[in-house]
This record gives sequence, structure tokens and C-alpha cells, in this order.
Amino acid sequence: MTDLWILIIPPVAGGIIGYFTNDLAIQMLFRPYKPIYFGKRRLPFTPGLIPRNQERLAGRISDTIMGSLLTPEELQKLTKRLLTPDRVQGSLLWLLRLAIEQIQEDKEQKTAKILAEILRDLFNNSLPRLIQVFARKEDFLEDQINHMFDRVLLDFRLSDPQARQFADWILQVVLPPDLLRQAIVDFLTDRNIAIIDEGFREKTSGTTWVVANLFGIKNSLARLRTFCLDEKEIANARLKELVLSLEIRDRIRRWLQNLSLQNLPLSTVRQLRKTTRETVRIYIQDKGSTLIQGLGSSIDWDKLSIILIKRLRNSEVLNTSLETISWELALILERYLERDLEKLVAQAIPILAIDRVIINRINATSPAQLETTIQGIVKSELQAIVNLGGFLGFLIGLLQSIFLILR
Repeated sequence: MTDLWILIIPPVAGGIIGYFTNDLAIQMLFRPYKPIYFGKRRLPFTPGLIPRNQERLAGRISDTIMGSLLTPEELQKLTKRLLTPDRVQGSLLWLLRLAIEQIQEDKEQKTAKILAEILRDLFNNSLPRLIQVFARKEDFLEDQINHMFDRVLLDFRLSDPQARQFADWILQVVLPPDLLRQAIVDFLTDRNIAIIDEGFREKTSGTTWVVANLFGIKNSLARLRTFCLDEKEIANARLKELVLSLEIRDRIRRWLQNLSLQNLPLSTVRQLRKTTRETVRIYIQDKGSTLIQGLGSSIDWDKLSIILIKRLRNSEVLNTSLETISWELALILERYLERDLEKLVAQAIPILAIDRVIINRINATSPAQLETTIQGIVKSELQAIVNLGGFLGFLIGLLQSIFLILR
């Protein structure tokens, strides 16, 4: 029996020793978590290997990751795979819709206030200065004014109701009977009457010469002037009847309807277009800034911006065009990244400080968490090492038993 125990004990003891020594070695990688002191002396192998060298381990891991895994070339490839046009469009579309929702939920009208300030500054400061600069050029608004002249003024004709209203306005406001009577009185001065009478006497012939020399028209014109001065109401009534009997209103209406720039000679039209362009340019150059500033001061920009924001909220065109806008922006960003991606990545790496993030994250992790994490990753491999230690110890003990038997 004694010989039997001598043969059995070596492999069993070797297996137990190999198993538990490997398990102890693995445990000593992590434990103890803190140093243990005996008096003032720190016991060797405390804390464990990984907690004792955690900072150096963090640096090594960071150098390994940044040196072989997250290189600038790999970051560029990751960025290209991440920032594909489809993904960028989705992100931009989300941002645009979020911005629209924020505008719709803006109860304090902050967006409207900002827009009002922008429009106010544009009309009161920026736009007048730009006009002063551009108006100095000879071709300022040349194409626009020519286009407006050719499309609007050249083809402009008054309709029958418009010509009728214009003719009524001329006869009632511009040339009323009282104004016509006063014009006749102002025209029939003694000098003008004498000139007319002398002209009829000397330059007429036939019956007109006989009437002018026998009867003269001087007395008739003088009586007409006296009648207009003394009998104002009767003269006005007669002039009104004369306007009606002569159909002056219809004549003016037909003249206005036939009035068109197309009836003028081509050279006259070209000169008129040039004159119009020069007149507008000079006027804008001299008074354009004042005109725009006055226009900007007369507009309630706060109210106008609120109206614009409300229209923007309810605009179907804006909502339907967000996808197109986001896609165009994505294409622009793609072209920009193709050109400057390497520079951007080179600038982003120091800013992101990925190596410091890795080091700080590892240093901030407690030894217990590190042990749990590593055990979770390589638990089966560590257990295989422990089992292998037990197996090797058992094998060596078995060889020792065989050696004893052979002896």
C-alpha cells in the first residue's frame, strides 16, 4: 500500500500544483488591486501586474492603436465610408427639418427679430452703399432697363377704359373750362392780337384777305378777351359746350389708344431707350441711396419678418425642396472632402486627441473593471492555461512515478 501511494501521489500532487499555480499567476495579473504594506515596506507583487503598470499599459495600448490601427490613412478611409453622399444627405435633411421645426416652435419670435435686423441693415446700410458703388459704372442696369423698355414700354398700349378715364382726367383736371378760358385770356394780349391781325392782313389772300382788311380780326379777338374776362361763367359754359360739340374727349381717347412707341421711327426709339437708361442711372446714382433708405425707414421690418416667417412655415415648396437642397449640399461637401480630406484629417487628429482619450479612459478604469473586461474577453483562453498547468503537472508527476517504478 505504501508503494501504491508513492506512485499515485506524484501525478496527483503535480496536477494540483500546476493547476493552482497557473490560476494564482493569472490572479496575480490583476490582484491585489492596491498595494499591501507590512509596516512601511510594500510587499512584493502588490498591487497586481496590470494595476501596477496601468498607466504604462495605457500608453502602450494608445501607441499601438494610433500607430497601426487608427493611422491617418485608415481615418481617411473611415471618413470616406462614413461621409457618403447618402448618409450626409440624411444628416443634412434631418438638420434642415429640425431647423424648420425650431422656427415653427419659436414662440418668442427670435428668428423673426434676427431677420428683421438683417433686412433693416440691408436696406439702410448695405444696399445704399452697393448702389453708390455700382451706379458709377456706365453699364449699370443696362440690360435690365433695356429689357424692361423692350418688354413693357415698347409694347405698352392703353385699353379703351384706360384711355377713356385718362381723357376724362385731362378734361376735368388738366384742361377744365375755367383753365381754358384763363389760357385764352393770357394768350390774347394786345401785342399778340396785333401780331395776329397784322399777319392776317399781310399773308392771307382771297376771301380771307378781304375779310382781314375790311373788317379786321383785331376787334373780334379783343371782344373775345373781354367776354372771357367779364362773363366768366357764360364763357366757361360755352367752352364746355364747345368741347362736347367738337368731341374733344373722343379725339383724346382715340389719340391715347393709338399712342405707342412702336409707331415712332426706329432711331427715335433707340435714342429714347438710351435716354431712359441714362436718366435712370443718373437718378439712382444721385438719389438712389436716399430713396432706398427712405423706403427702408418706411417699412415695418418686424411685422414684415413675422409675415415672412409665417409664410416660410406654411410653404409647401420649402418642405418639398428640402431633399433637393440637402442632396446638393451633400454633393458640395463630397467635392470639398475629395479635395481637402487629407488636410482635414491631419488637422482633426490633434484636435480629437484620440491617444489621450484612450489613455485617460484606461487610467480611469478601475482594476476590478479591467479584470472583468479582460476576463470577459479571454475567459476561455485563461481557463485553458489553468487547465494546461494542471495537465502538465499531472504529466510530470506521472513521469516521476514511472521513473520510480523503473527503479
